[in-house]
Amino acid sequence: MTGSTGILNTAQGRFRVSVQGDPLAPALILSNSLGTTHEMWDPQVAGFAQSYRLIRYDTRGHGGSPVTPGPYRFKDLGRDVLAILDALDIERAAFCGLSMGGHTGLWMGVNAPERLNALIVCNSAAKIGTAQAWQERAEALRQGGAAQMRTLADSAPSRWFGEAFIQQSPQLVKAMQDALAKLDPLGYAACCDALAESDLRDQISRIAAPTLLVAGQWDPVTTVADAQAMQARIPGSTVAVVPASHLSNLEAPEAFERAVLNFLAQA
Repeated sequence: MTGSTGILNTAQGRFRVSVQGDPLAPALILSNSLGTTHEMWDPQVAGFAQSYRLIRYDTRGHGGSPVTPGPYRFKDLGRDVLAILDALDIERAAFCGLSMGGHTGLWMGVNAPERLNALIVCNSAAKIGTAQAWQERAEALRQGGAAQMRTLADSAPSRWFGEAFIQQSPQLVKAMQDALAKLDPLGYAACCDALAESDLRDQISRIAAPTLLVAGQWDPVTTVADAQAMQARIPGSTVAVVPASHLSNLEAPEAFERAVLNFLAQA
């Protein structure tokens, strides 16, 4: 098994990318949520890399990937994924994204179906939140800068995790908060712009790839009902509910990994 982390030159810019697993295995690319980096997937690396060539990357505006002037749109974020696959000489891959990353996957399913073997959309929705709320958050970050990022990080646990998990895993929760606080506020705000603008509810019926929709049982941000609404529109899709809140791969890693690997084995 091979593994590397570094900066990858692509047609869309220089992205921080990690690659693990057998180069000849089927490719699986993971896309992070808003306010995280690709390290959010650390609990899944060992399990996924056993069977797949695993690619993780920091979404535009996050971590070591480019912070270009906003606003961003999901066509930008989706084209970033295509550019990363091209730079790695990968024609087709399975895609798994959470929250913002899951919405990027929906865009891919609609607009680049020829590049997908399978699609896993986790803790996401075809329309996430309201345009006004995202616009207000983006404006607060542009005005408040790093101090506002720290404020956002202070309030993040209740949006990300269930109360029991927050009490049981304080070190992980703090590490996620610290990572959020260090992100570039303008990159984060530009991703908020993308979330404010995007509504794929009338387009996802065109998704043809085998699709799994993972929902957190107690997720207050993107609910089980959101997953069920997508299932009603995406032909042949299935829903898996795991005992977690929003960052389900961290709160319920074993159930999450089992749901994804079982689906991929069948897909």
